[in-house]
Amino acid sequence: MSNYENLVFKIPVEGADYPQCSEFITTTVDAIIEEAIERGRNKIIINTNLKLGLPMENINKIAGPFVEAWAVQTFSLLVDDANNCYRLINVEAKERLYMADIILQFKREAGSRTVVSAEVDVKATAEDIESSGKSPNITSFVRIRTAYVEDADYLFLILSLKHRVYCKKNGQSGLMDGVMEVVGHKAYDLKFISSRDMNYNPALGNGQMQIRDIHYVSVENRTTWEFCQLLDRKYLGSSKRSYRSWLALARKYGWIKYD
Repeated sequence: MSNYENLVFKIPVEGADYPQCSEFITTTVDAIIEEAIERGRNKIIINTNLKLGLPMENINKIAGPFVEAWAVQTFSLLVDDANNCYRLINVEAKERLYMADIILQFKREAGSRTVVSAEVDVKATAEDIESSGKSPNITSFVRIRTAYVEDADYLFLILSLKHRVYCKKNGQSGLMDGVMEVVGHKAYDLKFISSRDMNYNPALGNGQMQIRDIHYVSVENRTTWEFCQLLDRKYLGSSKRSYRSWLALARKYGWIKYD
């Protein structure tokens, strides 16, 4: 790391109110999902023409996109009410290859920023599968490292949604409906996830950042620059990566200053 320490970095400096904005959005997102669960708006009904119902042994392979779509709908229905108590003012579902699944925009009553945006990556996990939620890929190392250099106040939220799936007989058709029910949730600001809970996976291009276990995450406060350094340490700590490969990325994506 000696050569690394001697580089001239582009050091991102976030606003003084970033921790307050982060807490506001994470707690608000959790509150929105909790209300949906408490009010019974947490079920996805899949009508089929199958007498024996859905193939439960493989259902979790398709449950993820359904749960993600449910999250988009939950936020979208809320934003339709201009006077919603959560002050959610805009929801945008993103295309498949984008970094996040949803962009949320909230209005704040206090602080220097009256409008705060967050990009949300929805992670669906199965309640009845022990390994579900272990080491999921979150986002590309290069994309997330670059995002924080370009915008020191960038807020990337991970929304973990735990679900269970079962079949229920349809009283009208006599056939079996599939039911996907969201039963648990937790929102995290990626920047504040503890170092021990974050891994680097060298597979897939320039690698992916992972969460060790999305159900058991601890957080630690840090600056944007400290988070960029953490990402670099995770990359450089991989036996399949080198300082030379990191330097090539740093030059290509503008993380450092050089002649």
